[in-house]
Amino acid sequence: MAADFPYLYPYSRADARRLRQTQMHEDSFRVNVDCARAIEQAVRDHFNAADESLAEGCAQSVLEQFGFKRVNFVLANSLQEFRESACKYLVSDETYRWGRKTFVPQDGQYNRCYAVDTAAGLLESFIGQARDAYQALGLFGLEHCAGNPLEQDYKGKVLVMRPDTLRESCWDPRNMLWLAEGGFGCSPHARGQAVYATCLGDGEKTRWNRSDFAGVLDEQYLPDWAREKVEELRTPQQEQDTGPAMGGMTME
Repeated sequence: MAADFPYLYPYSRADARRLRQTQMHEDSFRVNVDCARAIEQAVRDHFNAADESLAEGCAQSVLEQFGFKRVNFVLANSLQEFRESACKYLVSDETYRWGRKTFVPQDGQYNRCYAVDTAAGLLESFIGQARDAYQALGLFGLEHCAGNPLEQDYKGKVLVMRPDTLRESCWDPRNMLWLAEGGFGCSPHARGQAVYATCLGDGEKTRWNRSDFAGVLDEQYLPDWAREKVEELRTPQQEQDTGPAMGGMTME
């Protein structure tokens, strides 16, 4: 799914007015509505009346059109609306927990307009397919991190980029692991947010904010290709720290 999709505006209409971004809100809202209606149509098209299930490929057809970020946003909103209904018990707690991982602002009537209108069981089946499709991408996430990111010093550590930081066309495991090399943002308690890091996939060096990262990668999840790149990047620094050597001795 190597495509970029229309910008997903993450704030409410009230926030948009305050920030003078009402057009951005309107543009994103219209796509949200289109996405919700597309999910409803896909459910109808893939519904198997014999066993009241959804055929494979139902979610994929919508994901290809709108992307994971938009689809997850609309599904999370739908769960949020469903939870306020008399039928909220028809959706599992585990599915509700998944939905809460995506922030959806309270936006009054706008929320209702892009809530998916379908049976609870079919909504859960669609969500299950969307989650499976996401897992198949093999991306890194918070579940691959170790320690408390609010207390960790990032300098010299391999960091996991948040998927939402990247365009979906860049969603690849090799684009998500970065070696932090400096910047005030490496410190958990500094005012500055800048983190200067190198991508372990292609060697790109750039500046990010601390909040762009999910945390420090648990070493057990470090792939061989990334380990080799880390060693390559750290070697020049180690040589610089120890100084030039003569006859196996380090010069003082």
